[in-house]
Amino acid sequence: MENVDECLAEERVGRVDPYGFRRPQDFDYVSYERFMSDYLTVLTRRAIKWSKLLQRSKVEKSVKVKRYIRKGIPNEHRSLIWMIVSGAQAQMEKNPGYFRKLLEGEQDPKLVEAVKTDLNRTFPDNEYFRKNANPCFQRELFNVLVAYGNHNKIVGYCQGMNFIAGYLIIVTKDEEKAFWLLDALVGKIIPDFYSPTMIGLKTDQEVLGELVKMKIPAVAALMDHHNVMWTLVVSRWFICLFIDILPVETVFRIWDCLFYEGSKIIFRVALTLIKHQQASILEANNFPDVCEKFKEITQGPLITDCHNFMQKIFREPGGLSLALITKLRESCRARILAQG
Repeated sequence: MENVDECLAEERVGRVDPYGFRRPQDFDYVSYERFMSDYLTVLTRRAIKWSKLLQRSKVEKSVKVKRYIRKGIPNEHRSLIWMIVSGAQAQMEKNPGYFRKLLEGEQDPKLVEAVKTDLNRTFPDNEYFRKNANPCFQRELFNVLVAYGNHNKIVGYCQGMNFIAGYLIIVTKDEEKAFWLLDALVGKIIPDFYSPTMIGLKTDQEVLGELVKMKIPAVAALMDHHNVMWTLVVSRWFICLFIDILPVETVFRIWDCLFYEGSKIIFRVALTLIKHQQASILEANNFPDVCEKFKEITQGPLITDCHNFMQKIFREPGGLSLALITKLRESCRARILAQG
């Protein structure tokens, strides 16, 4: 009977998700269908509220808009809201024709080659990123990454940016908007994550370690005991902003808040994952065990139920002020630079 239920659920849910990703072999269709039956009600309610908000006034930063964003942006409005709250829309309007100009000028062959090399490696399990797909997003992905490499020559192109640009294209379906959103992320929201020294990335991983010491001390003590560096277990969380770590819809819900509230959202997500699975992590007996536990904590019903998970990230880690994060960043950055 269980197999029959699974087959029926698979048929109803489909092997490919709404964003073009093929579901993995071990995908739990029954649990997902159960979650979606409730979540669709939430989505319908949010869509009505967002439509009313957008009809009445233009979107500006406010307590109400922040609350709406934390509860989720309907997919049909996501591109518009991300563009507005991130400042990408304002930048695009200030610089008409700039994106095209970046593509029409003389190209750096090294940049072009690096981007081309990664095209087929970007989401091979997504229907829209295959060479022969129709529509095919590979051309848009190439244009966004080459344009960005020309725009920000210090960063150029770095692995990890292809996945972020890919998600932006999936949401916007517009290469120019994806470019300006990528600029908002790399230039403002997560600065120095992709710079040649990756100092921002290294700093924020250390900041997470300090926050865990403060809020989940038993896990911090375990990490120290087994000499596990934070970069070994969380670097992909930061560099890919949870892409391929958490389910697509959960990532988009995280990004809704990231574009509005900034990079402290990454810490809220990371702390919630660690805190929620603290008991499991503390069962680790050695270095490989710890690494395995950190893979396990990004799976299961907690992260599939994106709506409930997003409520938890604002509740479970407790207070997380920008002043505290800024202070920790300053001390961690100084320590890293002193180490050379």
